[in-house]
Order: sequence, then C-alpha cells, then structure tokens
Amino acid sequence: MTGKKVLIIDDEAPIREMIAVALEMAGYEYFEAENAQHGHEIIVDHRPDLILVDWMMPGGSGIELTRRLKKDSTTAEIPVIMLTAKSEEDNKIQGLEAGADDYITKPFSPRELVARLKAVLRRATPQGVDEPIEVDGLLLDPISQRVSIGNKPLEMGPTEYRLLKFLMTHQERAYSRAQLLDQVWGGNVYVEERTVDVHIRRLRKAIGSTHDSLIQTVRGTGYRFSAKRTA
Repeated sequence: MTGKKVLIIDDEAPIREMIAVALEMAGYEYFEAENAQHGHEIIVDHRPDLILVDWMMPGGSGIELTRRLKKDSTTAEIPVIMLTAKSEEDNKIQGLEAGADDYITKPFSPRELVARLKAVLRRATPQGVDEPIEVDGLLLDPISQRVSIGNKPLEMGPTEYRLLKFLMTHQERAYSRAQLLDQVWGGNVYVEERTVDVHIRRLRKAIGSTHDSLIQTVRGTGYRFSAKRTA
C-alpha cells in the first residue's frame, strides 16, 4: 500500500468502479462519491491526498467544486485531476484555471490514469514529507507508520499517531484545540474540544517521560511541538 488516499467523484458507477479497481491494484486507498455534495463531505471528513472529479455531474459540476476547494485554505493544497469527455482546448484551460492540477479526457486507460495520478502526487508532495522525522531520538516513519525511540518501537493508537505526525510536521507553532480537531479528526466530526486533551495525555504517555516534554501546553491557546525547552 502507498498510504495515499484518493477520492473518486463521478456520477457514473461503472467509471467509479473501473477507477477503483485500478487504484486498488496500484496500492491506493480510495473513497467514492456520486455527486459533488457527497464528495465535499468526504473531503472534510477524510482529507484525501488527491481528488479525481468528473466535470459534468447533476447537482453541481466538478469545476464548481474545484473552485470551492481552492478558495478554502483547509483544502486548497489537495491536488485535483479533472475527468471529462470535453477535449477542446478552451475547456482544458477553463479546468486548469479553476485550480485543477491535471486534466484527463474520457475514455482513458487505467494505466494512463495511475501514471498521471502518480505524477500529480509527486509534484504536490513537498520534498521530504514521506521521509522519516526525527527529533531528539523520537523517530516517526510516515511510510511504515511506526514510531520509535532508539530501536524501541512505541505502541500508540491511530489517533495518537495522526496527532503526533501532524505536530511533528508543524513544529514550533501553537495550535488551538479546535484547529487540531479540524486537522487531525476532520471538520465534520462533532466531538468536544477536551477530547484533544485526552489524546494528548495518551500520546505523552506513549512516548514516555524522556520525550513527553516535546509536546508543550500553551496556556490560553492549546499545544505545540517543540524541541526547545520551556522555562
């Protein structure tokens, strides 16, 4: 598995099924949506790494959804590939100007789709994002999704792992509980902000007393990951 999640938004079930098979064979996780509204709900809840969206759909076009995503700071960085039967140059330009990262004209082969998807993901993934992150001996490997100190693997739940990964990739910045809920749990998950405190406690316990000070409480704000010791 690549660990990457792809959202397929298309009103034609046979197209979604063909794409889903190709993605599964290439090692990608995937979600499916039959319209733009359902697609947007999945985007908020699951934060896919890439979106494949059909241009023309009843109840809202792919291009309208793309414009909406690119205007929202929380989704603007998610790459979008437009799927369409329209092959005219003006339509391609319109899709790219709306914020799409690439454009595939139907009919297309599964091999072409996966190749284009990989190329877009390479361009969209900042260099080093999939590289292991190490701070004071605490090592997080995004590929294997393992955390260790020295050669000792640490046991933690999936939520604690996602929380640690977010904090380690956004060091030296204080985040409120609401911001952490949006980034780690997803915007459509309705839980109390104090839930963050519970998982922070679990995470500190998992990484142990020698490293729990890396996760700092910022009074009046929330939490910060920092190797700099507080006074």
